[in-house]
Amino acid sequence: MSYEFFVSIRHLSAKKSQKFISLNTWISMAGVGLGVMALIVVIAVMSGFGKDLRDKILGTNSHVVVTNVNRTMVENYQNILEQVRGVDGVTAAAPFIMNQVMLIHGDRVSGIVVRGIDPGAKGTVSDLAKNMIAGTVLDLKNEPRLIKDGKPVGKIKRDGLILGKELSRRMGVVNGDVVSMVSPVSRITPVGLIPRMKLFKVVGVFESGMYEYDANLSFISLESAQKFFSMKDGVSGIEIRVSDIEQAGVIASVLQEKLGFPFFVRDWMRMNKNLFSALQLEKVVMFIILILIIFVAAFNIISTLFMLVMEKTKEIAVLKSLGASRGSIMKIFSYQGLVIGVVGTLLGCAAGFTIVPNLNEIVGFIESLFGIVAFPSDVYYLDRLPSEIQYMDSFLIIIFSIVICFVASLYPAWRASRLDPVDGLRYE
Repeated sequence: MSYEFFVSIRHLSAKKSQKFISLNTWISMAGVGLGVMALIVVIAVMSGFGKDLRDKILGTNSHVVVTNVNRTMVENYQNILEQVRGVDGVTAAAPFIMNQVMLIHGDRVSGIVVRGIDPGAKGTVSDLAKNMIAGTVLDLKNEPRLIKDGKPVGKIKRDGLILGKELSRRMGVVNGDVVSMVSPVSRITPVGLIPRMKLFKVVGVFESGMYEYDANLSFISLESAQKFFSMKDGVSGIEIRVSDIEQAGVIASVLQEKLGFPFFVRDWMRMNKNLFSALQLEKVVMFIILILIIFVAAFNIISTLFMLVMEKTKEIAVLKSLGASRGSIMKIFSYQGLVIGVVGTLLGCAAGFTIVPNLNEIVGFIESLFGIVAFPSDVYYLDRLPSEIQYMDSFLIIIFSIVICFVASLYPAWRASRLDPVDGLRYE
């Protein structure tokens, strides 16, 4: 241990005549620790919100989507499916149809988005099956009528329809109810234009946790969609699932280069760019705002060291008289700021890493103590406060905190190193 570091530690130790300086030292450490703890907890919660939002979006959507730029319909999609499945990183691919329709049940009418999917393949390209709260995705399959003696027997089974939870509540329907679906695109008949209309039976309800999806999205089988929209063997596009969602953008670029024009390939990050960009911007802004707490603690360190320099004027003069250089004096006081920063940062890290895993218990305790509901499920669609410790972000927070504290100590240390030994010993 160098004598500069030893002296700096002794200076931080309290004496009866230095109680106020010691108190300021502890306040500085507490300020640094509070700032680091707040940063770790807030960044963890915002990262948890981002991950939770991403999981909800991908609960009903695929990782990558292939569509046709020039036309609303993709023909000969089987050939495209073969090319897509041959790309490294692609785990599954399936066709889909998407269009806007009106849903009618009694006197209730709602404009929604309907997606035609392959019930057998949908579970491999999205997590819709996991979000079902009534029925299953396989209930969309159209079972043929039984044939006996060359004649069909039994009732005709209506095509199935899966609705979002909010949509089913708004329309007042449950499993087994029959609703009318009307397409805005009319068909030409001898008597004029007649809108396409068909009856569907509600066979399932899903809940993604995203209000926009739960209130405006529905699913039917691919075969039913092709018949209803008169698309024959065409589809709107291809849904793709990849092994690593963080590499979806890279795989989308490979697919775009392979398929070429007129196909348009987009990954989930590109399709929701505005939303995730806003979340990232908010995360950066919160980091900047909360790091001001550490800056406040840094100013406290500056004032503490200035008072310490004034208190230790005689000691500094003696050390210089004994041959201590200006660099050594500067090291003594800069080490003090570094010790305050390191100790405060470690305390803040310990507090942050303790709070984040127990955040929901802490929120539950506060709710029960004050009789409030911090996150109403009907508003936030959360059954828990999502949080996820970001170790890289936490490492950057630690580095920022220690550097800020060290830099804050440099000016007082420089002023101490410039002290003239004659002035320090003149009145002794």
